[in-house]
Amino acid sequence: MNSTIGERIREHRKIRHLTVRELARRVDTSESAMEKYEAGSRNPAPGMVVRIATALSIGPERLLGQPYVNGAESEDGVQIVIPALRRIMLTYNSPDDLDAAPRPLPVLAAEMEQVARMRQNGAYVPMAPLLPGLLSELTHVAFTSVGREQARAYGWLARGYRAANSLSHKLGYHDLSLTAIDRVHWAADRSGEPLLQVTAAYLRAGAMLRTGSFASARRILTELVDEVERLAPEQCHTKAHLAVTGALYLKLAILEARDGQPDRSAQYLAEARVLAAWVGGDTDHMELSFGPSNVRIHEIAGLIDTGDTEQALARLHQWGEEQGAEEWTLPAGLASERSSHHHIDVASARLAQGDRDRAFRSLKRARAVAPNHARFHPTVRTTAATLVRLDRGGSDEVASFAKWAGV
Repeated sequence: MNSTIGERIREHRKIRHLTVRELARRVDTSESAMEKYEAGSRNPAPGMVVRIATALSIGPERLLGQPYVNGAESEDGVQIVIPALRRIMLTYNSPDDLDAAPRPLPVLAAEMEQVARMRQNGAYVPMAPLLPGLLSELTHVAFTSVGREQARAYGWLARGYRAANSLSHKLGYHDLSLTAIDRVHWAADRSGEPLLQVTAAYLRAGAMLRTGSFASARRILTELVDEVERLAPEQCHTKAHLAVTGALYLKLAILEARDGQPDRSAQYLAEARVLAAWVGGDTDHMELSFGPSNVRIHEIAGLIDTGDTEQALARLHQWGEEQGAEEWTLPAGLASERSSHHHIDVASARLAQGDRDRAFRSLKRARAVAPNHARFHPTVRTTAATLVRLDRGGSDEVASFAKWAGV
């Protein structure tokens, strides 16, 4: 079995000459919890991973073992596009020559629309080989067009860089992910689409959140809320404006949960819940999932991030009773990546509560909904690895799943 997150925590703690007690104190957790993290009997929540990494003066990806270059990544071949994406992002304003003239913008836009759907559904393996050529063609069209066509080309180019950001982030190439976010900004600014520019800043704030830069991310997100308010035509909010604002509130809710501010998190969730009722259903304006279901998904994620896994599971049971089911069932039509992420969160919560059977069932649901997303997700790997270590009966199914996930 590959190195686990607990082993990496222990390794870097020793490099920093810290005791378990000293590290636990720095991240505001108990010594016994830290011992369980290092022993692999409990996995730290995403927010705790960031705090531990910050205390150890490393990036979270070092604890997560990213980028992954074994198992799933080697078999699926997604790594092969990374050098091409690096080259394209380096030459973004002085692109390499094309072997043939780029296709017309409507054709490229249709293909980028397909890529955007793949991104939202976590279909990284079929999406990856489409990106380099599509980004190159769109860049040439943007540089050689004028007027509205040029603005539209930059808009689609921004969406392409967003897909590149998602792919890079999921594979653990966080330096490339940050470069992609810069390119989203660059293209969005030239598109003339205000909400696309807001989305670019939203992505930057998300990257800050992942690295523990809570104050900076909070400042950007709250300023963006004001900016969307300003952009609304004569204070008449469209569903797109409401959905983008709601997505900003949900990101703020997760930020506050990870920063140890549960009351603030609950307040943002309440505001998002009101907007979701006005929007009237689950939407994906600007490729930002928002609606009543996503508010609930973030409510569960926030509770898990604060360590209240018992309450998170109780909410799922409560909402399930409202549906006449044992547990809340996600509605059909949600973006597959969003649904898969929820099942991954629930799996980690069930494992924290000692319910290994249901944790494994949640992992299998995540895989069924979006296999590429689940296979590349660090929480799937850490949860699967822990299940294997705790599985004294040596279940072939658990071992097979862990191998599939690259453990």
